[in-house]
Amino acid sequence: MDTNDLDVIVGLSDDELTERFKASIRIDEEIRRIKGLPSAKYDVAKKQAYLEYPDGRIEYVER
Repeated sequence: MDTNDLDVIVGLSDDELTERFKASIRIDEEIRRIKGLPSAKYDVAKKQAYLEYPDGRIEYVER
């Protein structure tokens, strides 16, 4: 495991920070779903951003 100055200062490894970041995104998406808000996503095949609503509806964002 590599360490850097931030690891020493904060006390968290890069792997731990990555896991916490992924968990925060998952929690945010769940909160948005419960509130009925769309989540921003990206379609790699179409190379275009879109909004996904809790009911499954997708709206592509105009450029």
